[in-house]
Amino acid sequence: MFTSVLMIEKALTAADVEFVTTLHGDEDVRFLVLLQPRGDQADRLLRAIDDVALGELDEAAREGETPEGDDAKGFGRRALEVSLLALRGAGSEADGRLVENHPLDALKSLVDEVGADEVIVLTDPHYVEEFFHRDWASRARHKVGVPVLKLFSHSE
Repeated sequence: MFTSVLMIEKALTAADVEFVTTLHGDEDVRFLVLLQPRGDQADRLLRAIDDVALGELDEAAREGETPEGDDAKGFGRRALEVSLLALRGAGSEADGRLVENHPLDALKSLVDEVGADEVIVLTDPHYVEEFFHRDWASRARHKVGVPVLKLFSHSE
C-alpha cells in the first residue's frame, strides 16, 4: 500500500478529496493527515496580502476574525474530522492528527515513523511565502527525504 502524508490547513473539499484519492490511479493509498489551522500558520499581514493578491478584498478585511492560538484548535479538530471522514468515504484509509507547533518537525517525524512514500502539501496559495520559498512545500523538500507534491486546495 502506498502511504501519503497529507499536510493541510483547513477541511478538505469534495474536489480536494477526489483529486488526492485519484492521483495514483487504482493503487491503494493510505493517507496520514496533518492539519495545522490557518490561524496558527501565518501571521495576519501575510494572509491579508495573499487575499489581496487573489482579488479577495473582503477576505483581507476579515483576517482579524480568523481564530488563532487556542481558539483555532476547535476549528482544527472539526476540519480534521471532516477531512478524515471524506477520505474514508472515498475508499481510502485515513488517520490524522492536529499539529499545534512546528509543522515541519511534525511532518518529518511522521514521515520517518510510518516510512511514507510521499508528502502532499495541499493549501491555499501563499504568494509571499512561496516567493521567498518559505512555504511548507519548499521547506519540506529539504527536510523529509521523500518526494513533496504541492497542490492548491479548491474552494466550495
